[in-house]
Amino acid sequence: MNFAEPAEYAEIRAAVRQISAAHGLREYAERGKHSEPQTELWEELGDAGFIGINVPAEFGGGGAGMSELAVVAEASASVGCPLLLLLVSSAISVEILARYGSAEQQQQWLTPLAGGRTKMAFAITEPDAGSNSHRITTTARPADDGSGDWLISGQKYYISGVEESAAILTVTRTGTDDRGRAQVSLFIVPTDAAGLTATRLPVAAQIPDKQYTLFFDDVRVPAAALVGTAGEGFKPLFDGLNPERIASAALCVGIGRFALDQAAEYARTRSVWGAPIGTHQGVSHPLAQAKINVELAALMLAKAAWLHDRGEEAGETANMAKAAAADAAVAAVDAAIQAHGGNGLSEEYGLLPLYGMARLLRIAPVSKEMVLNYVAQHTLKLPRSY
Repeated sequence: MNFAEPAEYAEIRAAVRQISAAHGLREYAERGKHSEPQTELWEELGDAGFIGINVPAEFGGGGAGMSELAVVAEASASVGCPLLLLLVSSAISVEILARYGSAEQQQQWLTPLAGGRTKMAFAITEPDAGSNSHRITTTARPADDGSGDWLISGQKYYISGVEESAAILTVTRTGTDDRGRAQVSLFIVPTDAAGLTATRLPVAAQIPDKQYTLFFDDVRVPAAALVGTAGEGFKPLFDGLNPERIASAALCVGIGRFALDQAAEYARTRSVWGAPIGTHQGVSHPLAQAKINVELAALMLAKAAWLHDRGEEAGETANMAKAAAADAAVAAVDAAIQAHGGNGLSEEYGLLPLYGMARLLRIAPVSKEMVLNYVAQHTLKLPRSY
């Protein structure tokens, strides 16, 4: 077992941190107030080759894997700039298209995705389905005019970054199996497609990327928009959701590290009773415990990415990493705020904006409760509880 991080990871981390730090938490917080994405940061990272680091080299990407993309996500978050669409565009969409996309789809989409000037959103969640993808009701049916086109109808909910994206990788029902569960298919739907309406969904968490409800009213897409085989979309879907969980964990690890770095610096220098407040165990112990939890999550994150990149089963570790990292990030931000006292809520110290993102990632893209269900059923072999 070799726990030494490859030298290139340190180089990636340093370069991403340098680019991201020039934007920093103040920009992140200001953009979050107005739900304005950090487009300039995204494009700068894309120009430097980091947004498409996991895109195959033949399409202009870095030819690396989720391990390297996780380093990028963690590094940017660790200086106060967690980029939510790394989960969606760089993790889900790239990983699915690289493994299951047709040659034409790969050429059309992976090259611009690699450069960071194009994004692809992802739509699976529905108001009445929640985490149960077998219950989705957004349907795709063959057009009856013999064209080979598909017509998509239905509704999606809490879809991130639609106005930033050129297309939406959309999960649809194209049939029902003998147990009444959905047979799913994935389609690439342009965001300007006729019949597609995106309605802004206001959220209280102040994060840069907007959320949307999508309405599909017989949206027509060509046969070439189908990713993989009709009705057999669960395999590519879950091969995309594991990277999403890995990238989520990386953002959370970065958020946790940022918050604890800020808190430690404050506790070393803030003096109230004649000594730095960090000398008091009531301050230092919660920060130390939070640091332990963040670094434990980082180990599981590294394992999950390592397994995924080698084509091995990564569902268990990806779910564990995501749950552990989200819990650790929320606890780290909370401990950092507490260590700052009243200053923890001030704009000057800027910790509260990160809480919204950390708390969001504890719910999405998969809730803590669903991860526990997964571990209970698949790891501990307990009876299915739902």
